[in-house]
Amino acid sequence: MRMRFDLTDLRLFLNVHEAGTITGGAHNSHMTLASASERIRAMEDALGVPLLQRDRRGVQATPAGRTVVHHARLVLQQIERMQGDLGDYGAGLKGHVRLLCNTSALSEHLPQVLGDFLASHPGISVDLEERPSQEVVDAVRNQTCDIGVASDSVDLSGLAHFVFRADPLDLVVPRDHALAQHAVVRFADVVDSAFVGLVEGSALQAHLAQHARGLGKRLNYRIRLRSFESVCRVVGTGIGVGIVPRAVALRWGRSTKVKRILLADPWATRNLILCVRQLEALPVYAQQLVQHVLLSGQGRGSAPVS
Repeated sequence: MRMRFDLTDLRLFLNVHEAGTITGGAHNSHMTLASASERIRAMEDALGVPLLQRDRRGVQATPAGRTVVHHARLVLQQIERMQGDLGDYGAGLKGHVRLLCNTSALSEHLPQVLGDFLASHPGISVDLEERPSQEVVDAVRNQTCDIGVASDSVDLSGLAHFVFRADPLDLVVPRDHALAQHAVVRFADVVDSAFVGLVEGSALQAHLAQHARGLGKRLNYRIRLRSFESVCRVVGTGIGVGIVPRAVALRWGRSTKVKRILLADPWATRNLILCVRQLEALPVYAQQLVQHVLLSGQGRGSAPVS
């Protein structure tokens, strides 16, 4: 059996696997659906076995297809590492980093840090996406992203991980709220309140919903918004309470007329953790990004953990 898969084939197959459809994979590979379908059929013909199981909802990799996915990731990562190692000898370092992070990291901590890095590394691009912390670490383990930034509440075993920044959660309430005179409350004390939160799909809201379910409750949202600033502003009007990162509460508390209250629950006292599978296995440019992110957190609790 003679196989002739090129890098385009491998990238296409990975994109189809991650998208769950050939149409989505073709789009992400910048090729037509007909061309993508023809390439995948040629791969299957060369192997003599199907690589995808097709149905009306999309496609799933067969056992042979999962083997192709595994090796395709290894091959493409090795190519990227080679490009990174040789980049300094050419016209400049070039590369692409996929970074997944939770809500707080995306909204409060990473934009300025990444902007500074990209300004000084014009040949590098970053694909940044918000996910719940558990999905972030799963993606790092499964090699579907290069770097993850997640809460330390999740299992990080088997990963190299470093403290990025402290990121505790606080309750914000209107200044005339019944709890406004309290310095500390438990989540159980407010779980039945009317809440102001972020839109559906937010990693933080999924995190809070999980802890509410642990109390046998379901959060009641009066309104869901797209930014932490908006959450604080609407809480200040008196229609409900919210839970936001402390950095948000400190920054917007005075102007939005809310009172910040500490949450006593252990899960609310958390750090943001940067994690990778193996730091030394990343391309040079990705290692540089890790170093830049961690240096930005120095003086704010950033330190190596593993």
